[in-house]
Parts: sequence; C-alpha cells; structure tokens
Amino acid sequence: MTTIDRAPEWRTTEWFNTPSPLSLADLRGKIVMLTAFQMLCPGCVAEGLPQAQRVAATFKSSDVAVIGLHSVFEHHDAMGPAALRAFLHEYKIRFPVGVDAPDGPGLPHTMRDYGFQGTPTTLLFDREGQLRRHVFGHIADLQLGAELMALICEQPVAPAGISAETSGVCTIDGCR
Repeated sequence: MTTIDRAPEWRTTEWFNTPSPLSLADLRGKIVMLTAFQMLCPGCVAEGLPQAQRVAATFKSSDVAVIGLHSVFEHHDAMGPAALRAFLHEYKIRFPVGVDAPDGPGLPHTMRDYGFQGTPTTLLFDREGQLRRHVFGHIADLQLGAELMALICEQPVAPAGISAETSGVCTIDGCR
C-alpha cells in the first residue's frame, strides 16, 4: 500500500445511523473503510454491503470506522432518502451512511472528486485521513482484512515525548 495525497472531504446531504454528520477530520486516529454503493446495485447488495457489515462486526470500532456512502448516479427517482432509510432498516445496516451530494444530472460530488468508476467502491484511509486504497468492484475478504490489519499495525507518528511503544499502539514487534 502506498500513501496518496490527503483525501478531499466527502460532500454529503444527509446522514443515517449517526447523530451528526461525519467527516474524515472527525475520524482522525482511526482507520476508515468507506463503501460507496447504490441500493439498486446488485454487486453492492450481494458483495459490498455484506462485506462492510462483516468488517464492522470483526474489527473494534476504536480501530476501524466503517462508513457507507450512497452515491446515486442512475435511477435517481427510485433511490431517494425515504427509500434509503427503508433499505438500511431491511438490510440491518447499522454503520453510518451518508448521501453523496448530487450535482444535477452529473455524478454526485464525492463520486466525481474521488474518480469512482461505479459501485461498489471501497476506500481505505489511514489514521491521518490519507487515502491508501481505492478499489472498484469486489475485494476478497482475506485481502481486505490483511490490508486493514496492515493499516492498524502501522506505527503512527507519536507526539514529541511519547513513544509509540508506550502509547499502546502497534509497534514493529507487532500489535499490542
């Protein structure tokens, strides 16, 4: 995995399953897995969202924040906020989900800003909010888990006077 320039903030119009809107800045200090989806996308329903649910159930929320982004670029009338609310309830999706801000007839803002090719798309951000992985389509669970663990175990830059070893985070010797 390689580091890419600081990622742009998501542009959303509404949030579900969270008391307030979320941003990359709000989630600093955690690994962030963002799953961009459309509720009428067969690959999203069969692969992307169930995988995000497995990640949310497997990793501690203090380590990995799982975020959904509903990025509608087709069938706009069928996938509004009321339909999304029902969809999230029916599929028991409990992690926070933002609605990608539409841009008229074009691609939604975040989808365009990140260059999504479609849905599902998975983005992995490190603790500093840098985009480290961008995958269109399905990524195998084992590969995704390994990439998440690699990000979790990266030694963060410790503030002056505090060593990473004594701060309770991962070190070269392994995760603590």
